[in-house]
Amino acid sequence: MGFVLKVILCLALHLLTEVKSSMVKLSDNGYDGIVIAINPSVPEDEKLIENIKDMVTEASTYLFHATKRRLYFRNVSILIPVTWKSKSEYLMPKQESYEQADVIVADPYLKYGDDPYTLQYGQCGEKGQYIHFTPNFLLANNLMIYGPRGRVFVHEWAHLRWGIFDEYNVDRPFYISRKNTVEATRCSTHITGMNVVFNQCQGGSCITRSCRRNSQTGLYEAKCTFIPDKSQTAKDSIMFMQSFDSVTEFCTEKTHNTEAPNLQNKMCNHRSTWDVIKDSADFQNVSPMTETKVPPHPMFSLLKSKQRVVCLVLDKSGSMSADARLVRMNQAAELFLVQIIEKESMVGMVTFDSVAKIQNNLIKITDDSAYLKITENLPQNAGGGTSICSGLKAGFQAIIYSNQTTFGCEIILLTDGEDNGISSCFEEIKQSGAIIHTIALGPAAAKELETLSTMTGGHRFYANKDINGLIDAFSRISSRSGSISQQALQLESKVLNITGKKWINGKVSVDSTIGNDTFFVVTWTMQKPEIILQDPKGKQYKTSDFKEDKLNIQSARLRIPGIAETGAWSYSLLNTHAKPQLLTVTVTTRARSLTTLPVVAAAHMRQNTARYPSPVIVYAQVSQGFLPVLGVNVTAIIETEGEHQVALELWDNGAGADTVKDDGIYSRYFTDYHGNGRYSLKVRAQARKTTTRLSLRQQNKSLYIPGYIENGKITLNPPRPEGKGNLAAADLEDFSRLTSGGSFTVSGVPPTINHAHVFPPNKIADLEAVFKGDHIQLSWTAPGNVLDKGKADSYIIRISTHFLDPHKDFDNATLVNTSGLIPKEAGSKEHFEFKPEHFKIENGTKFYIAIQANNEGNLTSQVSNIAQVTKFTESPEPSVPALGTKISAISLAIWGLVVILSTF
Repeated sequence: MGFVLKVILCLALHLLTEVKSSMVKLSDNGYDGIVIAINPSVPEDEKLIENIKDMVTEASTYLFHATKRRLYFRNVSILIPVTWKSKSEYLMPKQESYEQADVIVADPYLKYGDDPYTLQYGQCGEKGQYIHFTPNFLLANNLMIYGPRGRVFVHEWAHLRWGIFDEYNVDRPFYISRKNTVEATRCSTHITGMNVVFNQCQGGSCITRSCRRNSQTGLYEAKCTFIPDKSQTAKDSIMFMQSFDSVTEFCTEKTHNTEAPNLQNKMCNHRSTWDVIKDSADFQNVSPMTETKVPPHPMFSLLKSKQRVVCLVLDKSGSMSADARLVRMNQAAELFLVQIIEKESMVGMVTFDSVAKIQNNLIKITDDSAYLKITENLPQNAGGGTSICSGLKAGFQAIIYSNQTTFGCEIILLTDGEDNGISSCFEEIKQSGAIIHTIALGPAAAKELETLSTMTGGHRFYANKDINGLIDAFSRISSRSGSISQQALQLESKVLNITGKKWINGKVSVDSTIGNDTFFVVTWTMQKPEIILQDPKGKQYKTSDFKEDKLNIQSARLRIPGIAETGAWSYSLLNTHAKPQLLTVTVTTRARSLTTLPVVAAAHMRQNTARYPSPVIVYAQVSQGFLPVLGVNVTAIIETEGEHQVALELWDNGAGADTVKDDGIYSRYFTDYHGNGRYSLKVRAQARKTTTRLSLRQQNKSLYIPGYIENGKITLNPPRPEGKGNLAAADLEDFSRLTSGGSFTVSGVPPTINHAHVFPPNKIADLEAVFKGDHIQLSWTAPGNVLDKGKADSYIIRISTHFLDPHKDFDNATLVNTSGLIPKEAGSKEHFEFKPEHFKIENGTKFYIAIQANNEGNLTSQVSNIAQVTKFTESPEPSVPALGTKISAISLAIWGLVVILSTF
């Protein structure tokens, strides 16, 4: 058991690492470096900026009191989009960008609602990705629906910064308490209100009645709604209803509702939000401020984005002659210049060995002739040593010589060589304000490269021998401005080892959200192949249609005229050489139009560094606009320095490493370590139109409040916008996306590993129980032998009539006979039925059930979530309508109309 605890501790430690490089810093109780970015598609509106300032100012005071005088907002940057007019008060951004922003202001896709939410898919205590506010939320009067905007911001900040979760549950709004009463899912239970069903309103009148209980579950009927009292005395909780005047605190250990079936209890093992917050890094070295007055208001900087400025800094040292690295670098760099970089961007190029040379100062990419001025200077010969600092300094000079500041510019640094002197220019790099993306080519590349990326907020990549690793890296370095319609998307990146004189065939899907600026690129290692490409309508393109580069870098490219046809494109390649050779196929495209949001995929590892035996989590997000795309086949390909590849299917099933089912976030534990060093990640997402759908739901959002009870009357808020149900069929053809997730570094891996003796099965988090006659039926998602991989060896199920504390009571509960239960493969749905024979069952008898899994190494998972089931032998009585308030007849006011409301 001690070793299992050690593994769990390792798992907990890895959760502290940030997903992305936010610029937020905490010092002397104040947050600095917060970035709020406005999407380029949002129309210019001065009122929007003023309301953002007002929201953050109000939030700072509220946060200060909510954290018991510990934290406030001190410095905030508002990133103005390049589409807005320039003004004298707008400053130049440094490393602030839309891509790295903490808060995004953008219209919702499909105009579906204005609920503020936080993109959050990590485990308990992990930071989120970003907060999303719509312009309408920031401009309209939402006071009655969400409460003051500053309070909403603190609710979302708690998701983003401290990794806590909501204390309500729209899917399970009620539960049966251990006292056998039906309660609204909330924290704390001191929040009062009543439960009603609204009948259809006609002629300005509405009738309501008390909620009836389902005879099978004992819970209220589906139409039952909890209406809170407008006047409350409860101080908690901000993660339930921050809109109440009285609510100024998070739920503590004393006030936390451990029974509520909400995400906070599920993800954080029934710990209170305040307990999780206190354990965060922000609270480790901060003390309450002793001054009697509140902190000063936040300071705001208005930063206006500029056109994209990129400088390639490319290694041409002697080691680049090995394994055709120079050729492959040039192939990938050309692809970036022709297919990836956005039009109107400024691009320069530097090459370096022992010294550096500026090959091109900045050139604006306006047409095909512009990029040719750069590609013609790609290095043709390798030689000399490696001086990375010389290359970077020359890159800065190329930018400055073109009358541009290095602030906010991007450097793409590619090298394969060792260099012990990188740290000598760290300070100059920090002062430059530039963003440095690093590409390590081969296992000998300088170990400090990743420090450059981390220091400046850039991406980090590792590429091994084949060209596709480089192409995938360059393809990922797209615009950071938020203009998704302008970004290049990768549809295919395939390496084909073809024997002499043989054909090979393949297909690529072009869906209806893309097709503009579509390129097919073929590369080879020895001799140009024969190429046949056919569009969905039968039109063929042949070898002669593919343009071969004049630099003899062994690549040929075809740009499809106009908009590429929707459907499956077929290609055939003939290796014309007598010997086997490697051929690659790469396909890139952009959004079909400026008004069409494409389906996109993004991927990353949960952490940039891992020390064995700590597992890491692979994440991939598939979305259209801000809406999740469900039912996609997502596969991660992870490659080591030793060229060992692992293909890992990612799941969106709410089990194992996956936080929430059907949120468009696909994830999985990665434990297949093979040696130390750099690992690279890429993710392929493929979908069939028969299974893919678009979700109209967002998790981790501020609660929409239907109305309030005030002075014995119900006042309803305006109805929220309704979509076409929670799920809508995605208007998509078959599609495919491929994206790089960057690189991560592993250390401490022993020569031989038996994973089953190191990693236990993952915790079961979706155990459910229902009564069927005298039997209890259980269902859950099967864990693995090693976390979420393979099959567990056996299950331990325990049952009690008393509420189970998973940490204290599980081993004392009654053991259920599971001798006939054989575990299935991880990710499968498990079902098990048993009769609770050792208990006297009466009407209203409640059972609490939990489960653990063992593996072949005799390691045991954490205790699952606690499933609750109640036996009813007769129909329950209708409920008392009030929670903490007894009302038999009340008035209902809808938009100022007073009508009569009665109970049955």
